[in-house]
Amino acid sequence: MPFGNKEFSAMSGERYLLDTNAVVALLRGDQILQARLQSADWVGISILSEIEFLAFPNIAEQDRTALRQFTDTVEVVALERSNEALIDRIVSLRQQQRLKLPDAIIAATALEAGATLITDDTQLRKLADITTIGIH
Repeated sequence: MPFGNKEFSAMSGERYLLDTNAVVALLRGDQILQARLQSADWVGISILSEIEFLAFPNIAEQDRTALRQFTDTVEVVALERSNEALIDRIVSLRQQQRLKLPDAIIAATALEAGATLITDDTQLRKLADITTIGIH
């Protein structure tokens, strides 16, 4: 599997959650990001990032195909009503940090997954409770 183990595991290696701009960079061939993810034990994206990517205006079919191939190799973390811990964390981040709802969903997903968030979003990179890495 090219980008780590799809299962949430107790392994001691790196865990990464990519936000939408990181997914775009990766699918555009970002070699540094690819190298970082190759050694990860777990790589995931929020279902929100998948939706945001697919909702880009005039998205080409080859980009849709590339995303489908990518999401087959990583964990796509769903947003489910039964996941009360994730929902509570989203609400808390939205209220306390005044984040936009999509940013709160992505940040909370990284926190709940115990993952480092890969993002170039400056507001997310300023959050004290979450470990982030910029795309470069």
